[in-house]
Amino acid sequence: MSLAKGGARAASAPRPRLGRLLAQLPRDKADTLLLLVAALMVLAPHAAHLPPWVSALCGLTLLWRATATLRGTRMPSALLLLPLSLAAMAGVFMSYRTLFGRDAGVAMLVLLVAFKMLEMHARRDLFVVIFLSIFLVLTNFFYSQSIFTALMMVASVVTLLTAQLSFQFTGAVPPLGRRLWMAARVFLLAAPLAVVVFFLFPRVQGPLWGMPSDAQGARMGLSNSMAPGNMANLAQSDEPVFQVRFVDPPPSKPQLYWRGVVLGEFDGRTWTPMRRRPAAQIALTVRGPAIRYEVTLEPSSNNWLFTLDLPDRLVRLDEQRAQMSAELEMTASAALGKRVRYDMSSHIDYELDNRPELPGRARWLALPPGFNPRTIEAGARLRQAFDDPELLVREVLNRFTREPFSYTLQPPLLGRDSVDEFLFATRAGFCEHYASAFVVLMRAAGLPARVVTGYQGGEFNPVGGFLAVTQAEAHAWTEVWIAGRGWVRVDPTAAVAPERVQRGLSSALNRNAPALGGLGGLLNFSGERNALLEQFRFRMAAINHGWNQWVLNYTPERQSGFLDSLKLNLAHWRTLAILAAIGALALLWRALRQRRGTDPVDALYSALCRRMSQLGMARAADEGPNAYAARLAQGKLPADKLAAVKRFLALYSAHKYSARPPASGLASTLKSLLNNI
Repeated sequence: MSLAKGGARAASAPRPRLGRLLAQLPRDKADTLLLLVAALMVLAPHAAHLPPWVSALCGLTLLWRATATLRGTRMPSALLLLPLSLAAMAGVFMSYRTLFGRDAGVAMLVLLVAFKMLEMHARRDLFVVIFLSIFLVLTNFFYSQSIFTALMMVASVVTLLTAQLSFQFTGAVPPLGRRLWMAARVFLLAAPLAVVVFFLFPRVQGPLWGMPSDAQGARMGLSNSMAPGNMANLAQSDEPVFQVRFVDPPPSKPQLYWRGVVLGEFDGRTWTPMRRRPAAQIALTVRGPAIRYEVTLEPSSNNWLFTLDLPDRLVRLDEQRAQMSAELEMTASAALGKRVRYDMSSHIDYELDNRPELPGRARWLALPPGFNPRTIEAGARLRQAFDDPELLVREVLNRFTREPFSYTLQPPLLGRDSVDEFLFATRAGFCEHYASAFVVLMRAAGLPARVVTGYQGGEFNPVGGFLAVTQAEAHAWTEVWIAGRGWVRVDPTAAVAPERVQRGLSSALNRNAPALGGLGGLLNFSGERNALLEQFRFRMAAINHGWNQWVLNYTPERQSGFLDSLKLNLAHWRTLAILAAIGALALLWRALRQRRGTDPVDALYSALCRRMSQLGMARAADEGPNAYAARLAQGKLPADKLAAVKRFLALYSAHKYSARPPASGLASTLKSLLNNI
């Protein structure tokens, strides 16, 4: 059956390609195809995180509906749709092992919208699809809250509203461009009020809905352990981790070590953290002024708060409690499931635990028995050859430089004695291979040592004025304890690939391009980038960073500070609400009073002009009712509606300009004619 009442389409100027295509089709087919386009805009972004079979099934369903609409064939019956829906539900359960939670719930909703497309028989079905699609638009923010996602969702909603307007017209339909403008105008009219409400309405802690436990399950990042291959996998991801805006002049790139997790337990292959000690037991000596900066940390399933090595105070968070271990690891009291921002200061010239004796020294010398015997033996020889620990450290770094070690994203797989195989056989590895081997050598030589994981470097955005750190900057380095100096940072990767620390990962891998097996060219590590594209990328990143700072990170605390700057107390928001309500009532009273003072015949004439404008036949500013009627007669209005319009305008013209205006009751006559148009 027809999904919308028939009616002619208004005459218009040349339309865009989609508008011309829809204008050539019957009314019901054109409106259905427009709804399919809107649904495609809503469903397409979900393909990035749904199983491929769900996206393929949705695509086939939309194609099925489009083909049936164009050819005029019947829709599938319930006998086919019911088993198909049950099979899809079973597929969702097999993919997620549940029908609940964020991912499974979104998959079910996506399939529901797609199958509902095959079941549209009445107008109410159309509106069900539109309302379900609008709700589905919101679920995109479970996965991304960037400004580009927001703009895409606004475009989707405008298209959905355009489709809804198309179904609501009972007569001639305006051109597609005009309908799009009518839908967009809804947003433009609501935007000022939305902005005021956003900045002034009391904020709540967290979202209005509970985030399921799998909300951050798919995010990759540093873990609380390190094994060969961990960092190499992260290095191939450009997913943002945090952004930094320096208050003071920033350090040089080789000094940008962002401290994360300290690892001291070793089982022969994997490094894990030791039992945490309270920070009160540390001894820290700093030299020079602190460097102040602001960190915006992206959401993750971890609770680590990355700081420039070495932090001099505890991070302060709005909604959680931060804590610092004796190893100066900064953590939050719970997983950071949403973006957080914190101010921090650090010293890059320091001495950590610079006491004559190291408490718990044996913990930092422990090695698992029976693993890596050749490395243990090499460490013992170094201990006999060098009494000075600094000379011993320098000798090991020189060996990494002299001997044929290589820095690569694709190191060979290692077996049980992974350090032995790396040092004496493969000699090809990423930062975790060098850090692990160096610490084992130091411990075997009698020097306390540990692994530190975090991030090194970052890319400065000259447009936004901030440093962006991605997963590609994930790094592992070491710390060696030397009497009188404390824990000293030693980065063995810098001995093999100094470009990694000085200029970043791409420069280091470009030097070792043969070891990448062609991957370097694929990832465009040549360093020769188009300047315009680079500038565009920086601008897009700066826009998104500003969105994160001023919209997504607008917490209750920031709102309170904003209102304080306006001399408004958040505790008095009820007073503001009452004043706003009084103002709204006053405006409403004034509008009603003005309406009562308006000639009802003039009001009906204005209503007729608005209706004709919606149909693409707007009245010119210098056009009287008679001239307007003559022009409308040349349009494509149905004969019955054109007769009503001409009758309306003739009565109005006589009322305004004739020496003998029509008798009383004109307003009701005009209103009746208007209802028939």
